[in-house]
Amino acid sequence: MSQVKKQIPLRVSAELYKELNAWAEQDFRSVNGQIEYLLTECVKQHKKTGKYIPDFDKEENI
Repeated sequence: MSQVKKQIPLRVSAELYKELNAWAEQDFRSVNGQIEYLLTECVKQHKKTGKYIPDFDKEENI
């Protein structure tokens, strides 16, 4: 089954883009892929705990 993705315009500051780009490169993702990954993780965490900020430290220590 093919998943249709919704396109949304997103404006971020040049500094935030620079940081996202560097992070994406470290994770071998595109900036768009990195943003989608981060949003997906935030939604998962929100569903689990009711909070919107994921605990990335847990994943890094695994």
